[in-house]
Amino acid sequence: MTPRRLKTVSLLAGVLLPALMLLAWTQPWFMVELGAVTAEPVPAGGDVAGPALPALALAGLALVAAMAIAGTLFRVVLAAVQTAIGFGGVIVASAAIANPVGAVSRLVTDLTGVSGESSLRELVTAISPTPWPWLAMVSAALLAALGILNLVTTRRWPGASRKYERSAPATARGAASDWDALSEGNDPTEQGEQGSASR
Repeated sequence: MTPRRLKTVSLLAGVLLPALMLLAWTQPWFMVELGAVTAEPVPAGGDVAGPALPALALAGLALVAAMAIAGTLFRVVLAAVQTAIGFGGVIVASAAIANPVGAVSRLVTDLTGVSGESSLRELVTAISPTPWPWLAMVSAALLAALGILNLVTTRRWPGASRKYERSAPATARGAASDWDALSEGNDPTEQGEQGSASR
């Protein structure tokens, strides 16, 4: 893969994976049954079970924009941060999957007025996860892997074009020369015509 294509693919993946994390966060993560309190299962979304996830995802999106224009050294630093963001997302999602009652405790407390994890476990008769927390965890894990890959390969990315920076000094020198010629009583346009005629 060429360095330019590698950069393009890495940046696109860096946008897609945090976007998937955000999408997963907006969906129901668990279906909670509370016995006699509610007749139907209550959905608990990612905003309840994984409240830290959107901040990580948005930071990942902002980081990609900075990485696209950064220099080599700064890209390495950003890749390390990208890795940390991915691992942070894995921790948030896996903690919710490992302890679903704790993850939905705020919702259950709002519905029943009961607090304390032991009391909540008695209220929750059943709780089932949806695929969304798993998608959040997998997306975050892939983002961490992408960050590690970028740590290794970002030095190969092409830099920004400098063609406009090279042409500007030449233009400035030409304008200064024309003013000098005018101050000496010479017409720079005539000199240009003579040079063209001689060629």
